[in-house]
Amino acid sequence: MATESRSFLSRISPTQWAALALTVLAVLFVIENRTKVTIEFLLISVQSPMWLILLVMFAIGWIAGVLTVRKRR
Repeated sequence: MATESRSFLSRISPTQWAALALTVLAVLFVIENRTKVTIEFLLISVQSPMWLILLVMFAIGWIAGVLTVRKRR
């Protein structure tokens, strides 16, 4: 009986490799953008790390996209 011994790296799917690469890029992005920035909107002024401000804006855009998508019949 021949047992198939596959290495750990060969068992990772392309989707998992893409997720790993995106995670590494996200961590590098956070490390590079730790400086505090001040955002002013109407009468509100917020000081926060740049990566957090960008993450919040991404989430707002994603939610707006989800709310405005048309459902197919």
